[in-house]
Amino acid sequence: MSHVSQIEIQDFSLWEKQADRRTLYSFDFDLTARCNLNCRHCYINLPANDAAAKAKELSIAEIGNIADQAIELGALWCLLTGGEPLLRPDFSDIYLMLKRKGLLLSVFTNATLINSDHIALFTKYPPRDIEVTVYGATAETYERVTRKTGAFARFVKGLDALLDAGIRVRLKAMALHSNLHEMESIAAFGRRRTKDFYRFDPQLHLRYDRNPQRNKEIDSERLAPEEVVALERADAERFGSLLKGCDQLINQEFTHYRCNHLFHCGTGNHSFSLGYDGTFRLCQPLWAPETTVNLREVPLRRAWEEFVPHVRDLRSDNPEFMTTCRRCALVNLCLWCPAHAWLETGALDGVTPYFCAVAHARAAAIQGEP
Repeated sequence: MSHVSQIEIQDFSLWEKQADRRTLYSFDFDLTARCNLNCRHCYINLPANDAAAKAKELSIAEIGNIADQAIELGALWCLLTGGEPLLRPDFSDIYLMLKRKGLLLSVFTNATLINSDHIALFTKYPPRDIEVTVYGATAETYERVTRKTGAFARFVKGLDALLDAGIRVRLKAMALHSNLHEMESIAAFGRRRTKDFYRFDPQLHLRYDRNPQRNKEIDSERLAPEEVVALERADAERFGSLLKGCDQLINQEFTHYRCNHLFHCGTGNHSFSLGYDGTFRLCQPLWAPETTVNLREVPLRRAWEEFVPHVRDLRSDNPEFMTTCRRCALVNLCLWCPAHAWLETGALDGVTPYFCAVAHARAAAIQGEP
């Protein structure tokens, strides 16, 4: 049984004041859920030749219309992601159209499909940045994660082409059981190529479609809490930041003893996420059915001005949630949020033991406990 309740907004003048603080600056757009790789940990990917998924993808005209609505509301920046966005044969047309509308563009790609046409496009019309994920520093590890023979060579070729062209590239890595033994080498690979930016993420969340078989694979790739902490301790820059920000990460002021609102983050305040099929979400992982609408059916302004406050006002009467997560001072060390709770448990106020264990292990580490 769901413990989430829907509360009417009684004070419209208060809502207007809150809306003033909700200026739209940016939006993320999954151009497709399809991908040419098949990563063990991926939360969204569908096969590259998935005809049903392809048929649901927004057309370039629909994309342009939604972009116009977003710009009218104040949007300045758009992230193009996927799946693998370069799988779309009309990617260049979409990119140019959004550029001509005045949007700053970023692109997330695995770089395996980069060709000379993409290099020419990005050189003439530079993106704000392109972010590429490094799944391994060797072909053996990279292709164990992606399950595609020959993918590592294509990745290196595409990445080097971007860097050789002087295009700004950010690199990131997901820490998995399948590549944990190479994390030092992955970091060295990344930092050799990008002096200004490299990051890794040691926590995985589950599938948007909640596919049980794929979720079992993701769970098998998750690091144990002690492995997460050991990995973070080994990165002097990352762990130094945790130590420096300890008073801001562990803080009793984060507890909300008498408040049953689910959302205390900034989701839906200045950005939104758009699915490949037109699904509007307050943020990338928020896929609970009661928190989404489709922009093929609802104008963006209505979604932004009416639906977002409705979602942000969702509350819980779940005693377990109210006496655990809601009263926890470690919220900024934890991946728990209503979006991830729904992915993990099927409830926006679900309790997530794995994230909790990681948060407490991190807290012990930065407080100097062995």
